[in-house]
Amino acid sequence: YTPAECTVMGIPSVTTNLSGFGCFMAQQISVPHSYGIYIVDRRFKSPDESIDQLTGYLHDFCKLTRRQRVIQRNRTERLSELLDWNHLIVYYKYARRLSLHKLHPERFPEPVPIEPQREVSFHYSRDRKSG
Repeated sequence: YTPAECTVMGIPSVTTNLSGFGCFMAQQISVPHSYGIYIVDRRFKSPDESIDQLTGYLHDFCKLTRRQRVIQRNRTERLSELLDWNHLIVYYKYARRLSLHKLHPERFPEPVPIEPQREVSFHYSRDRKSG
């Protein structure tokens, strides 16, 4: 499964900050790993540091209690709203207008940049027991 499919099903996943999904989730969620979205820093860390970070994520996940895993699963599943087309359509329309503008600037005006839609409902405080 892709990380997006995992999120919709409430399954924690690992991604990187080199992927569109990882960057999008990092913009949308204040503490992604507390929602089961583990984003490995591949952009600003060395390969060895990224490996250490991944190892740490996996180790921490394995140490979660059953209750903590259930809480995290529920939090992960709640993020599925972010991946609904009702939310994503704004980004799709912007990307389409931007590509049309780049291809035919004389026919299509430059679209107004959109700010990441940080929804208050997605800024839950981190569960104390989940790290």
